[in-house]
Amino acid sequence: MSSEAVGAGSERVVDVLVVGAGISGIGAAYRLQQQCPDHSYAILEARDAIGGTWDLFRYPGIRSDSDIFTFSYPFRPWPGSQALADGADIRRYLQDLAAESGIDRRIRFGTRVTAADWSSADQRWTVTTTGAAGQQIWTCRFLYACSGYYDYAEGHTPDFEGREDFAGPVVHPQHWPDDLDLTGRRVVVIGSGATAVTLVPALAGIAAQVTMLQRSPTWITSQARHDPTAERLRQRLPAGLAHRVNRVRHLALGQVFYRITRRRPETARRMLSEPIIRRLGADYAARHFTPLYNPWDQRLCVVPDGDLFTAIQRGDASVVTDHIDHFEADGIRLTSGELLPADVIITATGLRMQLLSGIDLSVDGVPVDPATRIVYRGLMLDGVPNFAMAVGYVNASWTLRADLASRYVCRLLRYLQRHRLASGCPVRPDDLDPHPLLPLTSGYVIRARLPVQGAGGAWFYPQNYFVDSVRMRLADPRRDMHFEPVRDPARDIVTA
Repeated sequence: MSSEAVGAGSERVVDVLVVGAGISGIGAAYRLQQQCPDHSYAILEARDAIGGTWDLFRYPGIRSDSDIFTFSYPFRPWPGSQALADGADIRRYLQDLAAESGIDRRIRFGTRVTAADWSSADQRWTVTTTGAAGQQIWTCRFLYACSGYYDYAEGHTPDFEGREDFAGPVVHPQHWPDDLDLTGRRVVVIGSGATAVTLVPALAGIAAQVTMLQRSPTWITSQARHDPTAERLRQRLPAGLAHRVNRVRHLALGQVFYRITRRRPETARRMLSEPIIRRLGADYAARHFTPLYNPWDQRLCVVPDGDLFTAIQRGDASVVTDHIDHFEADGIRLTSGELLPADVIITATGLRMQLLSGIDLSVDGVPVDPATRIVYRGLMLDGVPNFAMAVGYVNASWTLRADLASRYVCRLLRYLQRHRLASGCPVRPDDLDPHPLLPLTSGYVIRARLPVQGAGGAWFYPQNYFVDSVRMRLADPRRDMHFEPVRDPARDIVTA
């Protein structure tokens, strides 16, 4: 089937279905067009716009918390000089790529995937969707889930006692109201993760007072918003080469620090603490910015140019480390007995992890619970044919791993085509020792029911892009895989 026929009329049969038009899905589509041009594909997107996370989240200050040189695609240099990019700029970056490469014509917006069943007899996926047109059925040979890892419909909000007694609005950043005016108001931001440390300095100076209320501290590091070295390289080198050099430079710096946190955690603690002590004093840093856990046991938060610390120094923001007892009409009563006054409460309390965007996955009618499966090469599930998912690193930009996954999917598709195979399915070894998929102790990870991975070989993906990229490039696609030949060539969608 030629790609021009995709989605024509009532025809909903393609080689590859990509779920999600965010940074993973747009990148996957680009790789499919470049590396598998004779495979038809479509992108199914539940929302009405490109962007995924960067279209959903609209709270003040929304930005990347990874450097943009590694967060952007390797095949499309980032056009600006900033090292940490605003959410709106990332959204435009994705929209521009999709428009220029024709990817936007392959997207079905307002189309939510609710179920997908693999038929061994038909050697196809049957995918059920809902949307404005009602329920529809798609058929594909390969299903690629690029929908992220959290629930778009609802964030994580603890059941705070007395919430209904609070007189003002309670807002979760995942659903930020367009008409929320915080001018001159007292704002309490509950949380200490990436969203909280982004919101607090963005609101400081607008609100009368902003308080970050945390149960316990989080490791935070400051990073320059603009990278003068990157700008000099862009001025002196061709755009593509400068982009590659900047990516490698930031990757190397990140991996070196991550290695220090794993091997010399006390050294890493000092490296993170000393700049904060110089700005806020030893007592303040010890109480509010020195966690009990070691750096990178939970995700490290980044603040551009130390803006959070600047807001605290100015007196526009403050941090309170305590536990919530209950909400009252005019604020939050803490377990210490203190009343924290508030006109608006923002619950930056995290995400609800939801792998595969809640799709009911099944094989031959038998439901697949991802939490009971082993992840193969960081992208496939054992016992599930012709299926992959984009999962990122915990210590580096999401896009790095998502792009490796897309390139491997293209390689697998070409292997199937070349050998006239209908499907490839990972088969777990009998002696596999399960390990957590994500090496983090963060609450949102602990709350989630995620699949596990192995300790080595094809069943483990390292948290190191340099090592992982070599492993993926040299990986034998036959290892621990079961293949089925095409039984009915007349129904083979792919053009040989």
